[in-house]
Amino acid sequence: MNAKLHPLAVWGLVKEARTALEDDRPLLVTGALAETLEQELGRGGSPGAVTLRGSVEHAAALVRVLAGRPTEDDEQALRAANRAGVPVVAVQTGTESFDVPYVLATDVVVCRPGAGFPTEKIARVLAARLGESATPLAARLPVLRDPVCDALIESFSRKNGILGAAIFVPGADFPVLTLNQVRLVLRLASAHGIEVDQHRLPEVLGTVATAFGLRAVARQVLGAVPIAGWALKGGIAYAGTRAVGEAARRYFAASAD
Repeated sequence: MNAKLHPLAVWGLVKEARTALEDDRPLLVTGALAETLEQELGRGGSPGAVTLRGSVEHAAALVRVLAGRPTEDDEQALRAANRAGVPVVAVQTGTESFDVPYVLATDVVVCRPGAGFPTEKIARVLAARLGESATPLAARLPVLRDPVCDALIESFSRKNGILGAAIFVPGADFPVLTLNQVRLVLRLASAHGIEVDQHRLPEVLGTVATAFGLRAVARQVLGAVPIAGWALKGGIAYAGTRAVGEAARRYFAASAD
């Protein structure tokens, strides 16, 4: 089977990435010591990318700082975010840990007294919680950029690793895996505040060429090792996608400087 990648599918991803860059919703920080955390998260970022005020419904995400056990005000703020479908990361200060309503345990960051806010950890939890929708914030907030890029590369590599192992028809996986790689490259561009248009499209097409070479190797492996070939094929898809992502990250980081 000789599956092909349709140019319109690639262009659809380009338009999707360009639309995502238009999302200017801020990161809303509220609660105890919110002013301090707002300054740390917003350091070097675009004005207004992090805010202490505003409606949670119009925020990209909410970071709520808790001073010990959640208060009634805390619960009200978290409930409002939950109802609005806004992702929440809770930062829990103090010497004790408490259950935080409306927030997953994996989205709670503990801040021990005297240690200062663990900004990098907060950024990584935000990146994991927001997924692909974190790219507009990453473009405006340097503290989020590396964590978001790390999360994107790992997520897309895992997806392609699973798909590479699961699709057995020779060549049938090429469009799916390559579109994922193109999407990854475009999301990484967005995370650096770079818009991919017709002039930058050759960069994306370069990804397609790289992917084709990787899939050719995988097909040879599958033919030579028919029993365990699926596992090797998945490993090649994972490693190839990660290589594409890391190369794209370096390219866009240099372009953004």
